[in-house]
Amino acid sequence: MKQPLIIIGGPTACGKTAMSILLAKKIDGEIISADSMQVYRGMDIGTAKVTKEEADGVPHHLIDILKPDEPYNVMMFQQKAKQAIQEITARGKIPIVVGGTGFYINALLYDNAFTETHGDDSFRQACYAQAEKEGAEVLYQKLLAIDPEYAQTTHANNVKRVTRALEYYHLTGEKFSAHNAAQKQKESPYQAAVIILTMQREKLYARIEQRVDLMMQQGLEQEVKSLLDKGYDGSLVSMQGLGYKEFLPYFAGEISLQQAVDTLKTSTRHFAKRQLTWFRRQIDGLWIDLSQTDAETALKEMLSYIQTCGIYTEEV
Repeated sequence: MKQPLIIIGGPTACGKTAMSILLAKKIDGEIISADSMQVYRGMDIGTAKVTKEEADGVPHHLIDILKPDEPYNVMMFQQKAKQAIQEITARGKIPIVVGGTGFYINALLYDNAFTETHGDDSFRQACYAQAEKEGAEVLYQKLLAIDPEYAQTTHANNVKRVTRALEYYHLTGEKFSAHNAAQKQKESPYQAAVIILTMQREKLYARIEQRVDLMMQQGLEQEVKSLLDKGYDGSLVSMQGLGYKEFLPYFAGEISLQQAVDTLKTSTRHFAKRQLTWFRRQIDGLWIDLSQTDAETALKEMLSYIQTCGIYTEEV
């Protein structure tokens, strides 16, 4: 029998954290973070990391496991998430994977295989060096030329993802979009229930504005400064994450604090839009619009759905 697995995805600021905790408490579950930034210690406010109070006793995994200068990628996530699923299941609990990094979710759900370079990362490093010297757009134009379908699913500034696709094509001669499509045809090794939380765009954007304002009140500016003071360079993958890279020009004296905040709000809105586009194209499951329902009703809908997926058997 396949292992049960619940996945909750959706755009940033839509309410995934609160709903996943409500569900976990109801079904005796534990949460695995599918977020590429919340793994880093000291990066709490900018990543909207769950607090002890918010968690309300629900165990969370793959949070605060690395220093900001340590690498993290989809293969590492896949490996660590599988281990967490095994441990949670062995305890008689239900694993709930929660996050907005759709690429990570897809890789886990379909157990995607990834090409290893066996220690030869010369092509990847050459791409990074070119992006550093000539700008990220140069790499993105290369990707558009060889794999426009995949290019449409990522942002030009996401050097890591663009490079991954270029490297895969370099090593195999196959488009990364074709590889992903083939992987998606595989049957999931899990008894999975996939739930995508969403929200009307105007309401989601308003929540993003409020979240950024709250982050500033909580001390985001000081958090970024503390990381820089500790020697974490702005070129690190972690420091290029949303909520951090926007403040680097401010600390370099190039823009005002208000400009940095406004840029973060704009970048987060664009990010949420790309997340929604990705989930619509790549993931099948139950969609719940949280701007059209309250938390109690949404929870009942989630419970009913995971029952139909053969995961939860108690009365709703």
